[in-house]
Amino acid sequence: MLDTLVGQGFRGPSADVLRTKWLPKLKSEVLQRTQEIEKDWATTGCTILADSWTDNKLKALINFSVSSPLGTFFLKTVDASPHIKNHRGLYDLFDEVIQEVGPGNVVQIISDRNINYGNIDKLIMQNYNTIFWSPCASFCVNSMLDEFSKIDWVNQCICQAQTITRFVYNNNWVLDLMRKCMEGQELVCSGITKSVSDFLTLQSLLRHRSKLKQMFHSPEYVSSSYANRSLSISCVEILNDDELWRAVEEIAAVSEPLLRVMRDVSGGKAAIGYIYESMTKVMDSIRTYYIMDEGKCKSFLDIVEQKWQVELHSPLHSAAAFLNPSIQYNPDIKFLSTIKEEFYNVLHKVLTAPDQGHGITLELHAFSKTRGMFASNIAKEARNNTPPGIWWEQYGDSAPALQHIAVRIASQVCSTLTFQRDWSIILQSHCEKRNKLDKEALADQAYVHYNLTLHSESRMATKKKGDGDPIALDHIDMTSPWVEDSDSPNFTQWLDRFPSALDGGDLNTRQFGGSIFGTNDNLFNL
Repeated sequence: MLDTLVGQGFRGPSADVLRTKWLPKLKSEVLQRTQEIEKDWATTGCTILADSWTDNKLKALINFSVSSPLGTFFLKTVDASPHIKNHRGLYDLFDEVIQEVGPGNVVQIISDRNINYGNIDKLIMQNYNTIFWSPCASFCVNSMLDEFSKIDWVNQCICQAQTITRFVYNNNWVLDLMRKCMEGQELVCSGITKSVSDFLTLQSLLRHRSKLKQMFHSPEYVSSSYANRSLSISCVEILNDDELWRAVEEIAAVSEPLLRVMRDVSGGKAAIGYIYESMTKVMDSIRTYYIMDEGKCKSFLDIVEQKWQVELHSPLHSAAAFLNPSIQYNPDIKFLSTIKEEFYNVLHKVLTAPDQGHGITLELHAFSKTRGMFASNIAKEARNNTPPGIWWEQYGDSAPALQHIAVRIASQVCSTLTFQRDWSIILQSHCEKRNKLDKEALADQAYVHYNLTLHSESRMATKKKGDGDPIALDHIDMTSPWVEDSDSPNFTQWLDRFPSALDGGDLNTRQFGGSIFGTNDNLFNL
């Protein structure tokens, strides 16, 4: 990387200099940046994100991050392995993080389901009356997509489609020809999860089917040695199977609404005010698409409804939807009366003073009836194009007590999926063979790396707003089932896909520097 930035022959700092000089300096700069974010918590509140990893045996790690409108920052990683079967120990880990962030700042905790937390969610909400425990929306929506892919006919479509992509990506000449025919575009779309990859790649194949057929029938291909191979003939048969592609069209139509929800809730967006409406639209779209096929409608709808009601839905989602002006003032919304009771339950929980009730009632009336500043033309125009938290901050002055609560609720995220974590860095620092000094340095390294990554991705997202897909990776996962031919793996071919891993040099130094300094990290003002 340094050769690219500075020039051939430049000697970068040694691992020891990086550890003793640059790492503390970078950590200090990161801490300064996070302190600026913390100042905003008194107004907007924040969400503690608990993102976990486990090998399903003895090892379990939890990444703690804190998210608020000014940004998300990585706090620390804790080794939860000794507490997997001791929920009191897990509670103490979370309690320590709450105290570190400040109980008055925390609106909610969001966790995934990789670790069984038992009843600590109830204990925390009981001991901290104003804090909620919410499920991770991305995790739950991905679980819905995963169940979709297990439906027999859907799984058959995926397997047949993978026959095409494996053949193309495991033969360099065919891959080059495909890219030429598709003007440099890729056929495989790697997503942030396996299930997202499955449905994004099916959509890609559907879009590019005609170009693929042209490629397989082109004189250049027909005259090649690949044309008569059995896998090539199978690919042509699959591409010509109209019934199969009608099924792929169905899959694309029924999965796209869930992919849209994944896009809405990922990347650190304050999407809590929209998740209830988004999931309602998903279920409505399935009913509409399969209006003439009750059996298929039920198979997809049962998955979504069960996971929405049992795993994903939170009272905080209802409260945020009720406070969302684009929902509150939309006459076409049918579920407002349904979520009203849950909103009042949340309101009762967050009201810390007994005498606040009467004032809030009058302010709620002003909000629902569009009185005071809520009635201004600028507030009305901003209802549908301004994030709810910002809308309340700007136009909620007529209802100050309600404004304070609304800003804190509506400003939160609903997913732990803020960026792609490299768990290998974390695992290094929690290796039993490391001495105390190594572990401290690697913990600082992870802290700096993750926070630089978050800051870099936040800037890139701002620059590229509206471009790109937040649930698609920039690179192709060459080990995914869409690429890797599991029946006949070729070790040499697999290594050829990762030439940078075999470039010689001091591997430990390279790993240390590379894990701290990503290609997008803005260091030394370069």
